Amino acid sequence: MFVVLWEFDVKPGSEARFESVYGPSGEWARLFQRDPAWKRTLLLRDPFRERTYVTCDFWANQKAYEIFRRSDSTEYLALDKNCEGLTASEREIGRFEQLDATS
Repeated sequence: MFVVLWEFDVKPGSEARFESVYGPSGEWARLFQRDPAWKRTLLLRDPFRERTYVTCDFWANQKAYEIFRRSDSTEYLALDKNCEGLTASEREIGRFEQLDATS
């Protein structure tokens, strides 16, 4: 399993719309689900930092994620541009591989 993590600082008043768009059945998840290698998306809210969220996008593996990003780059960039007004800042926290449970 491969996971991509993003952190977002959401603009005041945009929380509900952000949660709708970035949540597990939102517009981003619908874009990702076109690819059979996408597994799921989680949306987390920081209880200690108001309006700070983290998305966790799970993919079968890193290669599949990279292929998706190349093949669906136009739609990805268009959705990203459409969502710019919801956030004050965003940053990719990182990309991680799940370790085998027997390691």
